[in-house]
Amino acid sequence: MSSSLATVAYIGATILFILSLGGLANPETSRRGNLFGMAGMAIAVLATILGPRVTAAGIPWIVGALLLGGSVGLYAARKVQMTQMPELVALMHSLVGLAACLVGFASYIDTSIEFTGAEKSIHEMEIYIGILIGAVTFSGSVIAFGKLSGKIGGKPLLLPARHWLNLIGLLVVIWFGYALLQAPDINAGLMPLTVMTVVALLFGIHMVMAIGGADMPVVVSMLNSYSGWAAAATGFMLANDLLIVTGALVGSSGAILSYIMCRAMNRNFLSVIAGGFGTGEGAAPAAAGSQPAGEVTPVSAVDTAELLGSSKSVIIVPGYGMAVAQAQHTVYEITKFLREKGVNVRFGIHPVAGRMPGHMNVLLAEAKVPYDIVMEMDEINDDFPETDVAMVIGANDIVNPAAEDDPGSPIAGMPVLQVWKAKTSIVMKRSMASGYAGVDNPLFYKENNRMLFGDAKKMLDEVLGALKG
Repeated sequence: MSSSLATVAYIGATILFILSLGGLANPETSRRGNLFGMAGMAIAVLATILGPRVTAAGIPWIVGALLLGGSVGLYAARKVQMTQMPELVALMHSLVGLAACLVGFASYIDTSIEFTGAEKSIHEMEIYIGILIGAVTFSGSVIAFGKLSGKIGGKPLLLPARHWLNLIGLLVVIWFGYALLQAPDINAGLMPLTVMTVVALLFGIHMVMAIGGADMPVVVSMLNSYSGWAAAATGFMLANDLLIVTGALVGSSGAILSYIMCRAMNRNFLSVIAGGFGTGEGAAPAAAGSQPAGEVTPVSAVDTAELLGSSKSVIIVPGYGMAVAQAQHTVYEITKFLREKGVNVRFGIHPVAGRMPGHMNVLLAEAKVPYDIVMEMDEINDDFPETDVAMVIGANDIVNPAAEDDPGSPIAGMPVLQVWKAKTSIVMKRSMASGYAGVDNPLFYKENNRMLFGDAKKMLDEVLGALKG
């Protein structure tokens, strides 16, 4: 394939990637968006393999790598549960960062192309920045994987003088960047490059360890952005226009998503990076004596079925507990039954519900819940006062009235779904433990609230049986 034909193929792949992002912005077009992305990636890979920069001797290695990577991806797609998607995404981000680091070192020690003068300095800075972003992405994503999978606790690790440590690390990175540019040869330049890589790896670990569990959805989107910039940096190192454009698309869209997520939590991006908000799931509230006074009112599955069956309007608010229990299919069956009886059933989705952006939307789509009854928080919040039953399945912080009523709460000002304004709210939980942010929820003690304790899948099966019975 000629160089001009490869360029045309890259342009076509870029257009398909842009169409893919546009399609993924809406649940109804997301399947088409995925197909555009797959087609674009297939074109990009084929154009690269058949392009003028790949020799015949290298094709078997590339084909072997494609078969190995494709096999791993196919296995993951078939075996990984939907509840494990957030940690899988974090793990994939780490691989992008690792690739950027490896490509950076390979580009630096490659002597097949000689650079001189300003061109040499620009090339070395591309390598330096690419490895820096890649190392932070790699180590930060590995820690995020550990937190999301429960292998590392969600409580933030706040070291003394942590901001000073970050500043010192930044100064070290700048100093060794200068040392790299002044290095007379490759051997001399490897030392500052290696030191910077170690510092960047430690910074990625420190940054994500300091971020509390409640901010993990923002971390996922933030690392998505980092992986995009790492890919763009790799494109500069390899002089590959498609990698630059694609990385910039992913990086910018991830940054925009991070901003949207921060707004949904009433947080700013710098405060998330500074860390300190949120403990592990199920942890006790941080402040002693902060539990609201009052008693909860338990409810049975049969009573829940009666409340739902006698309602005209129902709003269901799913959370991570629904994902853990794999209850989305039973939720769909209940929804289908109620809608056939003339009940207006809708879903209220908070932007940070679950452990990653869009987690609940994906689960509901998997269970074939109609797109048109899945509403965003801003679309449905005003409808709770006219709702007979608001049913919360495994969510906590996103329905916490303390965000509006208690200025001293750690989540004060965070936009939440106002389920307590419904005539009756039903909260499904395994226990009275606090949510992922480690903040207790006054909703549980309100007069119009009922608590349905137990595994979400088991209890919803009982509710469905009572409805049909």
